[in-house]
Amino acid sequence: MKKQIILLSSLFIAVTLLIGSTGCKKKTDTTVFALSTLIAQLIGGTIDLNAATPANNVPTLPTIVATYTVGVDPSGVTATSITLIRDYDNTAIELTLTSSGSQIIIVPKVDLGNGALYKLHFNALLSTDGQTTPAIDRTFTTFGSFVPSGQIAYWNFEGNANDQVGTWNPSPTGIVDITYTPSYKTAAGTAATFNGTTSIIEIPNGDQLSNTPSFSLCFWVKTNSAGHVDAGGNPKGHFVIGLGAFKGFQFEIPADYSACKLAAQYELADGTTASEDLWYNGEGLKPDSWQGWTFSKDLTGSGGVAAILKDKWAQVVCTYDGPSKVGTLYLNGEKMKAQDFNLWPAGDPKLGVKGLKWGGVPPEVYPTLAFGFIQSREGTLWATEPWGGYTFPTSNHFGGWLDDVRIYHKALTAVEIDLMYQSEKP
Repeated sequence: MKKQIILLSSLFIAVTLLIGSTGCKKKTDTTVFALSTLIAQLIGGTIDLNAATPANNVPTLPTIVATYTVGVDPSGVTATSITLIRDYDNTAIELTLTSSGSQIIIVPKVDLGNGALYKLHFNALLSTDGQTTPAIDRTFTTFGSFVPSGQIAYWNFEGNANDQVGTWNPSPTGIVDITYTPSYKTAAGTAATFNGTTSIIEIPNGDQLSNTPSFSLCFWVKTNSAGHVDAGGNPKGHFVIGLGAFKGFQFEIPADYSACKLAAQYELADGTTASEDLWYNGEGLKPDSWQGWTFSKDLTGSGGVAAILKDKWAQVVCTYDGPSKVGTLYLNGEKMKAQDFNLWPAGDPKLGVKGLKWGGVPPEVYPTLAFGFIQSREGTLWATEPWGGYTFPTSNHFGGWLDDVRIYHKALTAVEIDLMYQSEKP
């Protein structure tokens, strides 16, 4: 009888262990819901966004594929459950999200820009078998030096004068006496070199670049003052960039390097246009400063504007913000001048300024953007003036180097401009 009890007890234990073993095996067979891989797809390869070290070479328009261990419930894949945040200004990037099986495909709707840090956030998601995965964050940086997103046009002068992001390319006859030589640093490649007498690059349809409520013009420039003289042998100025002179927009540096300015044409409330100069003299903000000035950095103790712009590489950024009606000029990433159209006198038409607008009429000026002169060659404005006619080698042709010209139809922020300068500077 005792042996029977022992035998039955052993059988019971064996059955219990078998049941327990079977139960454990059933649990083990359930695949845990988790992120398996996160990659940015490239032509001919991929970049791992799920590695211990964040990726720093992601393309600016990536297709990101998140693959999970089991199927993802598509009802939980929404714009609030998966977000992409730009680090420097906390901007949420709009995404296209596609869920199929165990994969989620994520595509930004806008170019992310170069050299920017992003955070990709996944809320807790639900699997098709009812499991939940915890929320996770992954960071990555787009490749290259920092460049704010949204460029309308970009000329990098890498052996040619073609627009790298848009369609503003010169015609075969629109390039005169241009060479391409080393730029402000090795990574910047080559710059367009202007001889100061005949060099010019002409870009058709430039009026489309100036018709915008908000605007930014960015470029690197180095003047060459050696032998840069007028008919009398005196130093002459530099017309660096010109779109129909002030009928569009133009940037110039005078012969004595005492100032610099962006002259531009603005649309008024009644639909007409008027010009205004974003002019900076480096003398600080004084009680008798021009109307609308709200800031002017004092450079009188450090050599003035000449210490920055004469025969040295410098980054220039000019912005106009339509909503605030404020124009700002930056040199080497630092704000130098700001002016506010809201501070013009009562009754002045410029109080109703709407933004930049092309205001030229041929044959006086043509809607052709010129690098190296104040306007294109076909315009008749100032054509007979010894300082303003293209046919005079001693007029104010730009002499020097120009590189990385960028145009935006938005006002870049001070943070974007500083980051761009810090990223690009020699």
